[in-house]
Amino acid sequence: MTALALKQVVREALAEVGVAFDFTRLPRGKARTTTWLGGQGFGIRHYPSGRNVYIVQARMAGRLRTVTIGPATVLSRHQATTVARRVIAYAQLGLDAAAERKRIRAAPGFADFLEEYWTRWSPRWKPSTLDTHNKYRRLYLDRAFPDRTIDGLDEADVANWFSDLNNRLGPGGANRVMTILSSMMNKAEAWGYRLENSNPCKAIRLNRKRKCDRFLSHAELQRVGAVLARVRACDEAVRPIAATAITLMLLTGCRAGEIMDLQWRDVRGNRLKLRDSKTGPRTVWLGDEARALIDGLPRYMRSPWLFWNRNYGRRLKAVDYYWTEFQAEAGLRRVRLHDLRHTFASHAAMSQETLPMIGRLLGHSEIQSTARYAHLDDAHLLDAAEQIGAAIERMLG
Repeated sequence: MTALALKQVVREALAEVGVAFDFTRLPRGKARTTTWLGGQGFGIRHYPSGRNVYIVQARMAGRLRTVTIGPATVLSRHQATTVARRVIAYAQLGLDAAAERKRIRAAPGFADFLEEYWTRWSPRWKPSTLDTHNKYRRLYLDRAFPDRTIDGLDEADVANWFSDLNNRLGPGGANRVMTILSSMMNKAEAWGYRLENSNPCKAIRLNRKRKCDRFLSHAELQRVGAVLARVRACDEAVRPIAATAITLMLLTGCRAGEIMDLQWRDVRGNRLKLRDSKTGPRTVWLGDEARALIDGLPRYMRSPWLFWNRNYGRRLKAVDYYWTEFQAEAGLRRVRLHDLRHTFASHAAMSQETLPMIGRLLGHSEIQSTARYAHLDDAHLLDAAEQIGAAIERMLG
């Protein structure tokens, strides 16, 4: 690829960002300096006359070539960065402008690539992940970019789509759909439909995640424990089963879905063999209390499930509904079922269990995942401060 071809790439890329002007030959002198921006061969060159010009350097056929993008008085930094990325990508692949136009014409439309991506990649997903992604695809991806090819999708397209998605779906869901789209763009690069390092989703800032550090204190655990014990002992068809399931979540730290999906074949002595957890199949170890809860469940020959709604003849699903009732009876407010998992981890930490041990019990693959669950309440922090202060005072004599 020649320097002349690179200049043609610059002209076409500038046209795409809405800039068109004639380049004048810039004066060359020993006193000029360059400030590099981003460390990718993109920078701004300063001349003694006070003129500042964006440039990009790319290595071609073993030679380092410098190409002028345009004056800083005409181009914004964002526009210049967009052009620089295109030039570097072209130089790395050794493409010329004509070949690139031919490649773009051959690129599939977004809808066609979405179907290809789903066909080739979705078999790797867990069943629960596939169900969720299918819903997101149907509602937010199938008609997202009807007039765009997968190669022509740029940052502006994605930014406008993500803004609209936030209004329709909310911050957490929008982040998840954006993650799917970003994975699609990565595969488009890997499968030869897009230039390398051209994923437009990388420039979009995701919504800030809401910190959820709610866990039950000792007093709250006592209140909710009394409610759950009373309900488990009552003579009803469904509520005792729901109370047992929720108590088992508290005793094991399992997610709600992991407990509600349990079948009798998953119970192996003092262990549960989870077939489909968030991190894949894993083992959950049962204490005596948890094992006693399972042994006390009524078993129906027609059902493989531990938690069975005999009123409707199917697996119990509406456990969130019952948890809302139970926490209200215990005088609790705004406690999610997932906060019971936080409670398990936090009280394990307060019992001086190590983070690696807690992580194994929760099924985490990374210690960072465990650290955000393991909270300490004020009483334990006060005790720790007093112990440390007393130790230092002894050392001070």
